[in-house]
Amino acid sequence: MTVTRREFSKRSALAGAGIALTGAVGTLATAPGALAAEDAKHGGGHGGHGGGHGHGEPGYGPLISDPKGILALPAGFSYRILTHSGVTTLESGETTPSNHDGTAAFEGPRGVTLLVNNHELSGVRTSWAHPVPLAEGLVYDAVAAGGCTVVETRRDGSTAEWVGIAGTSTNCTGGSTPWGTWLTCEETEDKAGKNGLLKDHGYVFEVDPYDRRANRDPRPVKAFGRYAHEAVVIDPQRGHAYLTEDASTPNGLLYRWVPPKGFTHGRGKLRTLADDAGVLQATKCFDKNGAFVDDLSRATKIGTVYGVDWVDVPDRDAKTVSVRKQFADGQVTRARKLEGMWWGDGGAYLVSSFARSESPVQHDGQVWFYDPKRRTLTLKVLLGVNADPSVDGAFDGPDNITVSPYGGLVIAEDGDGIQHLFGATDSGVTYPIARNELNGGTAQEPEYSEFTGVTFSPDGKTLFANIQTPGIMLAITGPWKRQSDKRTGGRDDQD
Repeated sequence: MTVTRREFSKRSALAGAGIALTGAVGTLATAPGALAAEDAKHGGGHGGHGGGHGHGEPGYGPLISDPKGILALPAGFSYRILTHSGVTTLESGETTPSNHDGTAAFEGPRGVTLLVNNHELSGVRTSWAHPVPLAEGLVYDAVAAGGCTVVETRRDGSTAEWVGIAGTSTNCTGGSTPWGTWLTCEETEDKAGKNGLLKDHGYVFEVDPYDRRANRDPRPVKAFGRYAHEAVVIDPQRGHAYLTEDASTPNGLLYRWVPPKGFTHGRGKLRTLADDAGVLQATKCFDKNGAFVDDLSRATKIGTVYGVDWVDVPDRDAKTVSVRKQFADGQVTRARKLEGMWWGDGGAYLVSSFARSESPVQHDGQVWFYDPKRRTLTLKVLLGVNADPSVDGAFDGPDNITVSPYGGLVIAEDGDGIQHLFGATDSGVTYPIARNELNGGTAQEPEYSEFTGVTFSPDGKTLFANIQTPGIMLAITGPWKRQSDKRTGGRDDQD
């Protein structure tokens, strides 16, 4: 049963004035709870909680610098490079495309893992040294540089890679489906004729990692709308799709697509939808007093709960006006850098990567949980503004996320300065997992690319992640263990 605005306000009043409604939603077993106020105030750094030296402390200990200059990891962990742009090759003999982004892992036969990997390449092919190859029958727009590849990893350590879709643009995060396919999202609003492109872009496409024939003649899922798509998840019970938009001026929106009556999801079903099938909607949030919330950055306390209404999008294909600009002030709730999403615990985790002058309140990262049953958004992680991103310690700019089989979340950092993969426990304590040591700048002015595509293998033994630039896919293994911390009185049991 969903909660109405009036019911939400009544429930909030009963909880007591000034108290966040942390009891209005159930405790989530694999989601981080609140960062402590001290953590949030100091930028969400792991501080004394990230070392993992004492009993009950989270994490795996300090990161050890990599003599190869690629990836610092805790003791006992190791990595393997699966693909490397311009270095490794596809089955066709062409080199691996660059700018790795969103990734998901699928279980294949006989111990095989299939990884669908986005390549966030914008504009035309001639602008890039390593665009996605134009594989026959798999091309949407022949001049566009982006797309997806499928990477097959085998028990013997060998790999293969081939094109899943080509001729798309700015393929960012995306998301997997309950029926075992990948939805790749174009983070652009470019129409035919802009930036040299031949077709309209800003759509979602489905890629099947198991059946190459199913990917022929790529068709956008126009029912999901045309805008700067970031990520998407599917509610396996209700069939709703939730989608994030990474855009500004004005800030982007969180969307919900409601399927038409009688529609049943499954392999190849999305491409059969009419362009206007179902209903595309945007969020409109309200606080415990029933007051409208204009921007998610307004939430400055962990455990803040907002009720959610859904407002229909007038023109989902944005024929003349961008979707997010079709709403007047007071109609929808916005957020800056709405990025990664992951479905877990009966709902959707979603990231607002940071907020600056374009938002009411500044922060360096939020993670929210949307509960579709109660129709509420709950703030789970809040990172204060990182005062000095060049110093190793604090984390900022969460982007791609995944729910960890060992508890809590694993988050890819896309902030300023040093870049990490980091975890957040059920109570929100953060700890480092890896650090990018591949310096793309100089010794005097180092530059480190963001991490992307964080996802676990189906058996939970391998964490896959990408260094976006130049484009390296990594497989990380080691002594993974259940994560808990002293605040919850948990144990560090070896799995």
